[in-house]
Amino acid sequence: MEHIAYSRRSTSNKNKLSTQTILAEHTEKKTLNFRNSQSDTIIFLTKNISIFFSFLIIKPLISFLEIPAGDIHLLQLAPGEFLFVAIKVAGYSGLIVSMPYIFYQLILFISPGLTKQEKSLILPTVFGSGLLFFLGLIFSWWILVPAAINFFISFGADIVEPTWSIERYFDFVLLLMSSTAIAFQLPVLQFILGSLGIITTEKMISNWKIVVISSAILSAVITPSTDPLTMSLLSISIVFLFFVGTGLTYLSENLKSKTLSSSH
Repeated sequence: MEHIAYSRRSTSNKNKLSTQTILAEHTEKKTLNFRNSQSDTIIFLTKNISIFFSFLIIKPLISFLEIPAGDIHLLQLAPGEFLFVAIKVAGYSGLIVSMPYIFYQLILFISPGLTKQEKSLILPTVFGSGLLFFLGLIFSWWILVPAAINFFISFGADIVEPTWSIERYFDFVLLLMSSTAIAFQLPVLQFILGSLGIITTEKMISNWKIVVISSAILSAVITPSTDPLTMSLLSISIVFLFFVGTGLTYLSENLKSKTLSSSH
C-alpha cells in the first residue's frame, strides 16, 4: 500500500512539474511574441514619424541635395515627378535619422538570446556601425557625388548642354549615398567575425589580393554611375576600410589573449 501511495505521489508530482513546465514555456512564448510585436511597432512608428517630419522640411532638404548639381538645370519632365522625388527624399531621410533608434530596438530584442561574449560586442559594434554609416554618407556627399557629377559635366561639355531630369538626379545621389554608407560597414563585419573566432587576422591579410579585386567589382556594382573616377575612389576607400577592420580585429585578438593569460 505504501508503495502504491508513493507511486501515486510521484506521478502527481511529475504531472505538476510537467504542467508548470508547459505554463512556463507558454508564458515565455507569449512574452517573446509581445516583445517582438512591441519592437516592430516602435520601429514602425519611429521610421514613419521621421519620414513625416522630413516631409515637412522637404523643400529646404531638396535644395540642399541640389548643391552638387551647381548650375545644371533640373527639370520636371512628367506630371507629379517632383512629388515622387519629394516622397523618395523624405523616405531616405526619415530612415537615416531613425536608424540609430532602430538599431537600439533591434539590440534590445535580440540581447536576451546572446551569450556573455556576444553581449560584450554590442556597444562597440553599434557605435562603430552608426559612426561608419554616417561617415559613409559624408564621404559620398563631399567626395563621390561631386566627383561623379563633375565627370559627367566635363565629359561632354563642348558638345551638349547638361539638363537633367530631377528624378534621375535624385535617384543617382540617393543610391550612391546609401550604397556607400552600407559599404562602410565592412570593418564592423570584420570585427564581429574576428571577435567570435570565425576568421583570424592572418586569414584576412593573406586574402588582401582577393579583397582588392572584390572591392573593384563591388564598386562597379553599387555605383550608379559608370565613370571610372567614382568607382576608383569607392574601391580605394573599401580597401582602406578593410585594413582598418583588420587592425581592429588584431587589437581584439590581442586583448582577448591578454585577458585569458591574466585569468590563468
